[in-house]
Amino acid sequence: MTDLTLPAAAATEAIDAIAREFAHAARVLKDTRTLSATNTFQAIVRVPGQEQLVVLSAADPFNPDQEAKPGLLGFDGKVLQGPPRVAAGGGRYIDVFKQRPEVQAVIHVHTPYLGAWAGAHRVLPIRYAPAQRFTQIRELPVYIDRRPSEASFILDRLAEDAGHFAILEANGGATFWGASITDVSKNILLFEEAAYFTALAETIGGSQEFGPGVLEQQWQLAKAIRG
Repeated sequence: MTDLTLPAAAATEAIDAIAREFAHAARVLKDTRTLSATNTFQAIVRVPGQEQLVVLSAADPFNPDQEAKPGLLGFDGKVLQGPPRVAAGGGRYIDVFKQRPEVQAVIHVHTPYLGAWAGAHRVLPIRYAPAQRFTQIRELPVYIDRRPSEASFILDRLAEDAGHFAILEANGGATFWGASITDVSKNILLFEEAAYFTALAETIGGSQEFGPGVLEQQWQLAKAIRG
């Protein structure tokens, strides 16, 4: 492994910043009722310039101490600091970070409607215009066969199309990835909403594909927003 050790003060500052960003994202998702009641929300974040990952999990709702304690995990799977159980929990995504340097953060989350689609073993079609605005991916795939690792399933989807940013975990929740905890959490909030509206549409005939010009309109809006 390449020695990329940061000075101790810089490493501590980076980890503290990641922990603050995680706490803010967890509050937003909890306050918007995006998270399920069990608070299943785990973030694994690349430490800048390091072959190390910060791992954070939202506290069990019955734990009187609700502050998330960060763990630090090496790319070799070795727990470097923090609660061993928390840190080791991020190990299943190490290969994603090793092979996809553009991935800075991975979040595993349980939300009511993404979880419902995952439980049904159905891909989530993207037919909610705001959710389609910043991506050309048309559906979220489902990880059903757990004999291959989740990391290998994610890497296979990225090999098919580098635009993939999320999968549903059959009979569980969902896993999202991207540039930061905040960016990924914004997608979680948006796609939980998309899953909710799409599920409601199932009861009145099913969601429909976009009408003429909608995709072009949304992607033009995305360009305008990004400048």
